[in-house]
Amino acid sequence: MAELARALPDRRVGLGGLLRRWALRVVPVVLLVAAGVVLWREFHHLSLSAVLASIDAWGHGRILAALVLSAFSFVLMGVVEWLGLRWAGAKLPWGPALAGSFLANAIAHSIGANLLVSGAVRARLYDRYGVSLTQVAATTLFGGVSFAVGLAALGGAGLLLSAPEQIAATAIPLALARAVGAALVAAAIGYIVLCAVLRGPLRAFGHSLTLPSAGDAMAQMVIGVVDNGVAAAIIWILLPPGAVHYSTFVGAYAAAAVAGLISTVPAGAGVFEGSISTLLPHADVAPLAAAFLGYRLSYYLLPLVIACAALAGDTLRQARQR
Repeated sequence: MAELARALPDRRVGLGGLLRRWALRVVPVVLLVAAGVVLWREFHHLSLSAVLASIDAWGHGRILAALVLSAFSFVLMGVVEWLGLRWAGAKLPWGPALAGSFLANAIAHSIGANLLVSGAVRARLYDRYGVSLTQVAATTLFGGVSFAVGLAALGGAGLLLSAPEQIAATAIPLALARAVGAALVAAAIGYIVLCAVLRGPLRAFGHSLTLPSAGDAMAQMVIGVVDNGVAAAIIWILLPPGAVHYSTFVGAYAAAAVAGLISTVPAGAGVFEGSISTLLPHADVAPLAAAFLGYRLSYYLLPLVIACAALAGDTLRQARQR
């Protein structure tokens, strides 16, 4: 018993650990409450008929475009998945990698706790191909970094390149937009430089990690930028033509996506919408609410239904084979 007690981690935490633990509990609640207040303020006066009229104005073309963009985003995630598996040392064909990526991301996007949930789904699917848990964790981390680097580069470029009058359409001061944009772009580029310079393994907390090559890091950023840009375009294309410039909308989308992730609310529901509504105060409310609904249906709900049905079918097939 004494040896076991010494082997177990020390459960005592200092003041910094307590503050960090309480912050992780309090911040999501605060963000969710704030999002609720913002959404009520922006949308409480809306009538269902106004939202339905905005949806009716989409037409078949924009609905099809939103579905195609959603599918293309998941294909890009599959490419990142294949690169991540290769980096982790697992040699999987394209088909299983694309299928595993779709199931993991479609379920994790909606449930929340993306890294944990998507990693669990990958572990179940890739076990039959001999992929170890370490390789699953590395692939999950690779995908998460791709998303973060791509979001930083895309959002930063949007804030840097948007014209002053476009930034004025948001609630972001011009000087702050430029500073944040420069910092985000610098962080994305810094990651690639770090991967090019540090070729040896990094060691911390008893673990070691070898960074991707500069080529893989560049691929992460490029695919991440396109993927996040496509996801932002799903909402943007459902807005009335000329409602907001795309580069301006991308900056608001990136900030809202980060807020949704920090909140730890599943799919950032409420926090994401409240953040965009706050950052785009001049946007027409009814079309914005309709675009949010279309985005959730095409990018979250429909892929979730397909993924759950596919996972259930795979489970039944595996049970029959035993």
